[in-house]
Amino acid sequence: MKVVLQAIIGSISIHVIYLVVMMLVGYIKTKNYKPDIESAWDKVETLQNEVVFGSYASSF
Repeated sequence: MKVVLQAIIGSISIHVIYLVVMMLVGYIKTKNYKPDIESAWDKVETLQNEVVFGSYASSF
């Protein structure tokens, strides 16, 4: 029973550490993000001007 309790406590602690680290990494990435609006205009793609209704995939 002692081994099972240690395994449960170890598993919970690993999950908590993982969750905290992932939240910390996300917070740091969010705080350090600086969008480059000028270069974003160079990557603009044209939108599709046709719409397809009722398409299906053949089984053959």
